[in-house]
Amino acid sequence: MGNTSPSNLNVKYKKILSHERSWAISVARSVIKQRPISVWEVMIPILLVFLYAKSRTDKENFIQNLLFTKNLALEAAFDMIEKGLGKEKVISKIKDKTGDILASDTKGVYSQKIRLKQMKEIELLVGHYQRLLEAEGQDYDTMTKNAYQTLGKYTAFLDQLEQAEKEVYKAAQKTVKATTGSDLVSKMEKATERVRKARAEKIFETIK
Repeated sequence: MGNTSPSNLNVKYKKILSHERSWAISVARSVIKQRPISVWEVMIPILLVFLYAKSRTDKENFIQNLLFTKNLALEAAFDMIEKGLGKEKVISKIKDKTGDILASDTKGVYSQKIRLKQMKEIELLVGHYQRLLEAEGQDYDTMTKNAYQTLGKYTAFLDQLEQAEKEVYKAAQKTVKATTGSDLVSKMEKATERVRKARAEKIFETIK
């Protein structure tokens, strides 16, 4: 286990968050291009923007929505290490928070199906972020190398994550019954796979 002093933990937290935001920006650029985006695009992957997004543009809303589950999971993993909380405790807090969102939704945008799929993604991410935060290193590449050791093991996690994300998108499409969302979701999934694959290969390129 690496050094998890408060100062190092904060550095690691920020590096992981920066990495995830960089991913979200890359996906947003691939999907949005230079055209106005629809309400459907702003909703993916279903965060009630009027409650949680404090951004100034539709593109930033889109990025924040992509990061919704990542932010919740990263904060939970951070609390597990910094405060010594168990995984059940932090997951329970997230369930309460998403439950509040569900209870507040009067527009039929959020649903229990979406929430349950998000929770599965979040549980997977909590374990991943805990692994990174406890690994040696203070930059994302080093933490990932030390946490996963090989490209194969890291890619296996990414495959699990992308499958969990797809389940969230499917639940979202069923909830809003939007046929126009299929093309967007396809673009998002392809962009996600492309960006993550390239970055994973770059991280492990020096490991024989």
